[in-house]
Amino acid sequence: MGREPLSVVVTTFNNAGTLDACLRSVAWADEIVVLDSGSVDATLAIAAHYGAHVHAQPFAGYSAQKQAAIDLASHRWVLLLDSDESLAPAAAALLQQVLQAPVHAGYQLWRREWQFWRWQSLRSRLNHYVRLFDRQRARMSGHQVHEAVLVDGSIGVLDVVIDHYGEPDIAGRTAKANRYSSLQLADLGRRKVSWLRLRMVVYPSVAFLRYYVLRGHYRSGWAGFIAARIHAFYAFLKYAKLYELRQRRD
Repeated sequence: MGREPLSVVVTTFNNAGTLDACLRSVAWADEIVVLDSGSVDATLAIAAHYGAHVHAQPFAGYSAQKQAAIDLASHRWVLLLDSDESLAPAAAALLQQVLQAPVHAGYQLWRREWQFWRWQSLRSRLNHYVRLFDRQRARMSGHQVHEAVLVDGSIGVLDVVIDHYGEPDIAGRTAKANRYSSLQLADLGRRKVSWLRLRMVVYPSVAFLRYYVLRGHYRSGWAGFIAARIHAFYAFLKYAKLYELRQRRD
């Protein structure tokens, strides 16, 4: 009995700098689906080079755009990647082995982050996300940011590491913190968030210590320290912007 066929799904917008490595790492898949939102660089040419099925629609938000791309897949099993992510060559064999007889509805993969000028230490804690899943039993969470795949069924963990290039410099990481904190207002607005002033004072320090010490990013030297500081700044911004929004409404 053959393995389950696999659709790799990627959303894009002007990602020529990273898309080649992304698609090259999954060129073995049965199908590559790219949903683009108006690229004007070489993104579409790179997708065509790897034989991807390219579709286009205006950007609908991170979660909705990914769900739209998943819905375009031909196969039941989907590997969801960002355009700035890639898999190591050894991942192909393991993923194909799992697809011989999947026992879970979804599988988490580990993700290693590029921190400005170096990779995070593998001795620090890697984040893990559901990226391989049966799309008939999964959907995107609907969050404006930090969207996730929600699975109706059991979830396994695979010893596969995704390399995430993300923002290549401090300016890009800071701009992302500013952008994401604004987008997260919609999600925070649906929750009853109390003690905002205290959160602005205390939570950034908590976020820094959790990221830098508990997650082990101190092992990445100054790159880890700077990343932790930006993470703390993001924690401050999201509550400060919510406080500002409430002040304007009053």
